[in-house]
Amino acid sequence: MTPDQRAQRRLFAVIRSRGPVWIGSRPLEGQKGWDSCASLMDGLEREGFVVLGGPLEGTPDVLLVVRARTPEEIVSRLAADPWTADDLPRLARISPWTRRLGSLP
Repeated sequence: MTPDQRAQRRLFAVIRSRGPVWIGSRPLEGQKGWDSCASLMDGLEREGFVVLGGPLEGTPDVLLVVRARTPEEIVSRLAADPWTADDLPRLARISPWTRRLGSLP
């Protein structure tokens, strides 16, 4: 991706919540299809689409900080996650985010 293409993207906070297929007695890594999901998410992080991500402790949610052009791009890219097809996490919210403190890669 060129610097111009990178500059056209903005930051979004994305919240994914556990769906009905999630097995509460299992950790994240013990859910069905973990390896496939982790592989896809690692790839999205390597290419700079996902900047930060992880579970929000004490909640059923995961926070992703994403660089994208539109919310529709986020929905489309996350649709490739095997967990999305299996209804393990559901997309709960996509919000444009303006970073005011700190720095991101």
